[in-house]
This record gives sequence, structure tokens and C-alpha cells, in this order.
Amino acid sequence: MAWARRRRSVASKKLKVTLKRSMIGLSPKQEATVKALGLRRMNQQVTHEDTATVRGMIAKVPHVLQVSHEA
Repeated sequence: MAWARRRRSVASKKLKVTLKRSMIGLSPKQEATVKALGLRRMNQQVTHEDTATVRGMIAKVPHVLQVSHEA
């Protein structure tokens, strides 16, 4: 049953994402992406699972974010 297969989950790795620059001057799409990550203020940190979706969001606005791996 190929349709019943699921992707293997990685050993729940976490990413710590920090907003390092202001959202002033970002395009509305970029601003929405930063807000969807849960970031509202500069230097605010959030923790997310290391998934392809989150990595894609981070790739859209790498110039305003700092990303580190959480142990």
C-alpha cells in the first residue's frame, strides 16, 4: 500500500529562530512569513521543529533571521 506510507520523522530536532532585523521595509509577503513563524519583535526567539515547511519559511527571509540548532 504505497498510499499508506508516511515520511519518517526525524528525531524531533529543533531550530531556534531569532528576529535580528526590523520588519520595516519588508514586502507584505515577507512580513507575513515572519509573523507566521511567531516573531513580532526584534530579538524575539521562538523554537520550531526542524521540518521542510519551517526551513522553507526561513529561506524566504534569511536576511532578517538568525537560526541556530537547539540541543
